Amino acid sequence: MNPRIRTVRVVGLVLAGVASLGICRAAGAQQKRPITLDDFAKIVSISSPAISHDGTRIAAVISRVNMKDDRNDTQLVLIDVKTGAQQPLTFDKLGVGDPLWSLHDERLAFLAEAETGKDKAKKGQVFVLSMTGGDARKITDAPEGVEQFAWSPDGASIAYATPDPPDDKALAQKEDSFEMGDDGLFTSAAPRPQHIWIVKADGTGNRRLTSGTWSLPESAPNVEGPPPLSWSRDGQWIVFPRRAAPSIGDADESAIWAVNVSNGQLRKLTTHERFEEAPLFSPDGSEVSYEFPRQGKPSMLTDLYVAPAAGGDGNDVTTDLDLDIGPPKWMPDGKSLVVEADEGTRRYLWIQTLGGGAKRLSLGDLEPGAFSIGPQGEIAFVASSDGGANDLYYLVSEDARPRRLTDLNTWMDQLALGRTEGFDWRGPNHFHEDGVVTYPPGYDASRKYPLVLAIHGGPQGASTVGFSSFRQYLAAQGFIVFEPNYRGSTNLGNAYAKAIFGDSGDGPGRDVMAGIAALEKHASIDESRIGVSGWSYGGYMTTWLIGHYHIWKTAVAGAPVTDFVDQYDWADNNVERKYIYSGSPWVGSNMAKYREASPITYVDDVTTPLLLLHDVRDPRVSITNSFEFFHALRDRGQPVKFIAFPVVGHFPPDPVHQIQVFKDWSEWMVQHLR
Repeated sequence: MNPRIRTVRVVGLVLAGVASLGICRAAGAQQKRPITLDDFAKIVSISSPAISHDGTRIAAVISRVNMKDDRNDTQLVLIDVKTGAQQPLTFDKLGVGDPLWSLHDERLAFLAEAETGKDKAKKGQVFVLSMTGGDARKITDAPEGVEQFAWSPDGASIAYATPDPPDDKALAQKEDSFEMGDDGLFTSAAPRPQHIWIVKADGTGNRRLTSGTWSLPESAPNVEGPPPLSWSRDGQWIVFPRRAAPSIGDADESAIWAVNVSNGQLRKLTTHERFEEAPLFSPDGSEVSYEFPRQGKPSMLTDLYVAPAAGGDGNDVTTDLDLDIGPPKWMPDGKSLVVEADEGTRRYLWIQTLGGGAKRLSLGDLEPGAFSIGPQGEIAFVASSDGGANDLYYLVSEDARPRRLTDLNTWMDQLALGRTEGFDWRGPNHFHEDGVVTYPPGYDASRKYPLVLAIHGGPQGASTVGFSSFRQYLAAQGFIVFEPNYRGSTNLGNAYAKAIFGDSGDGPGRDVMAGIAALEKHASIDESRIGVSGWSYGGYMTTWLIGHYHIWKTAVAGAPVTDFVDQYDWADNNVERKYIYSGSPWVGSNMAKYREASPITYVDDVTTPLLLLHDVRDPRVSITNSFEFFHALRDRGQPVKFIAFPVVGHFPPDPVHQIQVFKDWSEWMVQHLR
């Protein structure tokens, strides 16, 4: 729901379920069964791989669902590259994440929760673990916690970013009023800038490096966070994205700066004033890569730029790739970078050269996620497939075949899964369009099946064939599940991605309807039993579609934007709507554009039974959107139900409420479509 802030990886992929599922092996003699909601709590996932500097080991985070305590228990593990043998490194720490190796692999730093400050609140801090033995040592005690950190090249120090603490004296005197700026509905205190500090690896010498009213990026609850800080090879400079203010609504005012580690001197890297993110020094320190929208326009795809470290805008190196790139990592020779991007209905890793050429890595049916680069260009990556997900894989070179290092969910051999495939059609405006179709286990083309649409969020994102537990669960209920990509999706090139700007509902709606019409000729669908659903922008599309088309038997809208004026006024990224509708709704004739794009404008035409789902403290899409739509339907006598979850986040962060979302969602579809 934002043209530049990347919420897609969280929101757009929320249908992947609580966690990813392990790859299924060949069927054994045992009778297979459909996936159930209870299975979601059995899932083990892996994330944050980090290859050691000598290339022999990979540190990663393994997560297991703890339903009793309503949390995900995380553990740092060490995986041997040759054998796949696992060695646990932590046992009782919560919130473990982001492992990073020091020079010569002597120590491993990571984030974990720790009691902080007078109130003993659990907040993320940096821990350092000696690889020769002993317990991990907490080296930071930041009152507001640590969000990102990075080792110095010599392994002697760590740079970390933390928000400035509140003024305790002012709070004690109840001098806690503040000026509201471009902040969201649930802002309860003035947003505090996030700045860079330096601490030695043994926890001594903690010192502040930057200060001011400007800020580094700070992630909102349940939204993908900022990339790590990046040091120059000589240890003299750190590059980072600097935002003009700490309010997320001002996140567009982001440019790449560098700070001298010795004296705190600041300098701006490029001439751009907005939209720059994710800077990384090249291995030799002579260049800096960063993300920037094509031609500096937020309506276009995110491209990768490479600039001289001494200053300058540099060059767009991914124009020819014409895909929305994910966070890059440099190859050791400094002549290319590895990027992630969706193409069609699959996700790939690409080696992007500085000259502009890109090579797609051959990963078979694997769909990659987080990855790490080794000293010789090896790649360790987490991946899924249409038959299961998240294990750790290892690629010794760009021309080799991936080797699986973990096998985390062997119990899944017993599950009967539906077939998932990509599906293409010719859409409006001569667009080539696509989506993902999943069939019920045991699909019989001689029968007719209900159809459930599960529309991705973003809108900058895409549905791909990589494993989705909730997709499979819906299919197990006897539904054909269709996940259409629509204009605004980032898997079909720049022209398709930017076509949604100024056309939020009508064009995407016609794309979805064209996909249904094509699918009805391809699969055995009962046209009298079609349900539409989605979360975030998928929720918006759901409420738009039921107000403009009347083929639906039922609908589920999660965290839907139903009123774009509410979004402009109350969302955490509020005023960034101006890039979609050419300005504020409160200026000139712009209000008409906002109203025309809002599903609430067409609520009189809604007759489809609707279930609304929303977190009560959702910073990205305020719950006022669901309240308004609920009252408008209920007061007109239309069938509607509204379920709220008492949590903070754009999607529930805890497994109990996550599974409850999937339960409510699927039960509503079963009730109305069977």
